Amino acid sequence: MTSPPIRSRSRRVLSHRAVRVAHAVLGGLVATGWLVLPLARAGAGAEAGTPAAAAHGAEVTAAPATTAQDGTTTGDLVPPLVAVGAAGALAAYGYTRRRRRAATRTTPGGDPGLTPLPELDLRARRSLVEIDDCVRVGAEELALAADRSAGDAIEPYVYDLRHAEAGLAAAFRLRQRLDEADAAGVDPDGDEGGRRDVLEEIVARCQEAGELLDTAAPGFDQIRALERNAVAALESAETLFREVAGRVRAAETTLADLHGRYAPAASLPVVGDAEQAKDRLLFTTSHLNQARQYADRGDGPKAAAHLRAAEGALTQAADLVNGVIRLAGELASATAGLPAAIAAAEAARDAARGLPADARAGLVGPLGHAEALLSAVRHETAAGPHDPLDALRRVTEASAGLAGAGDGAVADGHDHALVPARSALAGAACFIGTHRGAVGSEARTRLAEARRLLEPGSVPLSGVLRADELAREARRLAERDVRAYGNPSGGRGGAGAGGAVLGGILLGDGGGGPMSYGGPRTRGRRGAHFT
Repeated sequence: MTSPPIRSRSRRVLSHRAVRVAHAVLGGLVATGWLVLPLARAGAGAEAGTPAAAAHGAEVTAAPATTAQDGTTTGDLVPPLVAVGAAGALAAYGYTRRRRRAATRTTPGGDPGLTPLPELDLRARRSLVEIDDCVRVGAEELALAADRSAGDAIEPYVYDLRHAEAGLAAAFRLRQRLDEADAAGVDPDGDEGGRRDVLEEIVARCQEAGELLDTAAPGFDQIRALERNAVAALESAETLFREVAGRVRAAETTLADLHGRYAPAASLPVVGDAEQAKDRLLFTTSHLNQARQYADRGDGPKAAAHLRAAEGALTQAADLVNGVIRLAGELASATAGLPAAIAAAEAARDAARGLPADARAGLVGPLGHAEALLSAVRHETAAGPHDPLDALRRVTEASAGLAGAGDGAVADGHDHALVPARSALAGAACFIGTHRGAVGSEARTRLAEARRLLEPGSVPLSGVLRADELAREARRLAERDVRAYGNPSGGRGGAGAGGAVLGGILLGDGGGGPMSYGGPRTRGRRGAHFT
């Protein structure tokens, strides 16, 4: 799907080319006319054989020596030469102007000022973060609306969100392509203009997704009707609050069990999640109380604003608790699948060793690497508590290095490889989602690419391993961003507002109000009532 700014830019390019072609053709015709004119004049004089011309034969014989044999004088050549020179000067001027315009081209939308490439790059990154937040909050509110609305009522807004998600995914794919080219030290399209086009496409796709959600926001508010039905929505939120609060204790018990059963690295991704869930619940308690007070007074807009803030925090608390439970299940699955994965890798290794010498020559390196990985995994599993997800990841890497050496060995390792890859993806998604107020575009781009590679369907083993690598990189980059962000003050958000700002539940320093379904222009519409 091509965005309107891109289509309009293409039309402008075609029109400019047509004008340049017309100018070139016209200039060529003029120059040709000037060159042909003296010859035509000379021919006309030769055909004029009248008596008067014969009478003046002596005068013609005595003509100046500058007359050429074909009847064309030096003066006749001056106009064509002037025309050719003028055409060349105009062409040089046009070429220089086009080069200057290409080097200082502005972004789509006709910004009056020039946009340097670094500024355009920064704008693209910010657009990705902004629309990613909008899509996340839109999905969150749609889930809440689905619990209390008929399916056909929310279907148009689900449709709009899916289209916004598709545009955002395409923008992330373009950003990943740029980042990969930067890492390789090459320009993805061969010149600065190609990079600018990609950045403009990212911005255009994000703008289109944001405008779609902005247009849908007023209708969605009518479906949710928080201002009119604040009491009913409050009852649903309070019921969910009691459920999540009860599960925090279970998450703490599960985390203690993980510490005793596995190596410390195994539970590291969820360390502190239970405490963060409590912080989000503290914020939820404060704003549910305020929403209840405003609802009792009949102030629907203020009740809706505080209720929306409480819903956002409650959703993140549930995600944090679910993350602990999910990791426990993934570690159990990895533990159960590890022996079979080791056996498959050993079968692939033995098959490679049994190949003829000429075929085995190219596997010397992979064989040595696989043997080292398998030996380390066997030693760790025999020594005591270990990280089964990491062990399974290394066994899969050993099998991948011997791809094609055994009958079905790689296929057997494929399902095992999905366990650590999906675990890394889910963990990175949860961390970024609950810390999105601090996480930049780079981590989100890696997460989007990992998700793309693990889309349902036939996923090659190389894609699984690449997705696992990208998901873990996304988590590292997100943690880096959070460390750089520091501890937010929270502004006017009240108790637990620091975590709410870090989680992107509140815009700005907490005074911007809660995020709602919508695009960049409408997502903070309840901020005016958040006092």
